[in-house]
Amino acid sequence: MSAPAYISFEQSLAGFDNIAAAVPPISKEELNARIAKLQGLMRDGGVKAVYLDTSTSLTYFTAMTLGASERMHGAIIPSRGAPIYISPAFEEPKTQTLITIPGEIGVWEEHEDPARLVADLICSLAADGNILAFDPATPFAFSSPITTHLGDRLTVTGAKDLIAQCRQIKSANEIAIIQAAMTASLRVHKAVWEGLYEGVKTTEVTDFIAAAHAKLGMKHIFAAAQFGEATAYPHGVPYAQTLKAGDMVLIDLGAHIHRYCSDITRTYVFGEPTERQREIWSLEQKAHRAAFDAAKIGIACEEVDFAARKVLTDAGYGPDYQVPGLPHRTGHGLGMDMHEDPYIVRGNKTPLARGMVFSDEPMLALYGECGVRLEDIIYMTKEGPAFFTQPSSSLERPFD
Repeated sequence: MSAPAYISFEQSLAGFDNIAAAVPPISKEELNARIAKLQGLMRDGGVKAVYLDTSTSLTYFTAMTLGASERMHGAIIPSRGAPIYISPAFEEPKTQTLITIPGEIGVWEEHEDPARLVADLICSLAADGNILAFDPATPFAFSSPITTHLGDRLTVTGAKDLIAQCRQIKSANEIAIIQAAMTASLRVHKAVWEGLYEGVKTTEVTDFIAAAHAKLGMKHIFAAAQFGEATAYPHGVPYAQTLKAGDMVLIDLGAHIHRYCSDITRTYVFGEPTERQREIWSLEQKAHRAAFDAAKIGIACEEVDFAARKVLTDAGYGPDYQVPGLPHRTGHGLGMDMHEDPYIVRGNKTPLARGMVFSDEPMLALYGECGVRLEDIIYMTKEGPAFFTQPSSSLERPFD
């Protein structure tokens, strides 16, 4: 194969500029529409209130971002009316500055029980329903005492399905932000490919990826660099590797703009590929394409997994999750969390719908030898699936 024109990591960094600054965030109008949609679903299901902890869902519905701690801090979304924010009393001034969607603040002093405050506020709401639904990210240390204080006044359930019905359908604005993040991260990927040299360590590669994302104005989330036999393991190995000619290279990375994530994996060979490497890379490419082709509006998410897995099992790998083969699901939803609904996995009967966003990554893992993962993110249009990034067309030219 012809090697890429070598461009050092330092040269690449010098050419990067802040692209994130030009990307508009989600508007207040869209935030209000999100809350209205959630409230409509709540009323349909008899849910009086949803409690949102310091999670991504709190940010999704209110634009408020809080750090998790041992102190209860979050928001109550009633089935009608404005949010009620929950805050330690000494944090109230800061909480006021974080409010985008107007609502009152319920405060508690250090010696007081915030769970009782939340339970009493919810029960006093002039809102329809007799159920409290907890954000699935709520720690048990918070949900348990709230439930105790409710007694028999309300039924308690989880809000996972309610939240998923909102978050897994992306708006045009969300798609645009994810597109910006994916385009920028693909640029970082190509810079890694161009900057590899014999003797480079995986830690040097991941340090560059973090620096590149920061230079582009993105919030770096993670980077994985795996060389040689280490590429066989989906989440890598707990030790650094040094690159040598003929190694398979697997790079997985992600960052975000306005909390919306990128996630892309590329696998290729440093130097001249062997016939064996070409064979398994081509098989992975076929499985990747089969998943894309299967992604039709209205079909169940699991059908996408079945289509990709069939390519590998027909070639003698697997079956099911056995290795050598595909040891995990084919994909996961992506948005403000890198892994969210909808999951592309057996048993998920959720029909694909316009606005859903999810990964296509049916990895072929051969423990003790190597692995290949090609990961691109699909978004569903009214016509069917589309990629945010151009998939690798060949082992030799993974970024053409």
